[in-house]
Amino acid sequence: MRKSIKLEAQAVTLALKTIPQWAFIDERGGVLKREIKFKNFNQAFGFMAQVALFAESTDHHPEWSNVYNRVSVTLTTHDVNGVSDKDIELALFIDEITSKIA
Repeated sequence: MRKSIKLEAQAVTLALKTIPQWAFIDERGGVLKREIKFKNFNQAFGFMAQVALFAESTDHHPEWSNVYNRVSVTLTTHDVNGVSDKDIELALFIDEITSKIA
């Protein structure tokens, strides 16, 4: 398991250009948030299953909730108290899966 590295504000700003649907929120040391709407519950749950497999393989897990066709995702790295390279990697994966499903 590789060690997480907290990103400085400038690095987060630069990274957000590659994940424009995500918002940086200055809480809890910094988090990334995104709301995703799917056609139905099956699409939302299928998305979550694919992300869960990736998250488990990278040992970096999202905070999320699901209501019918909507999934709210929060990414942060607890051991560095903020946004890390692992959050950007997971956000990019989530965007890739979302573009294929939604």
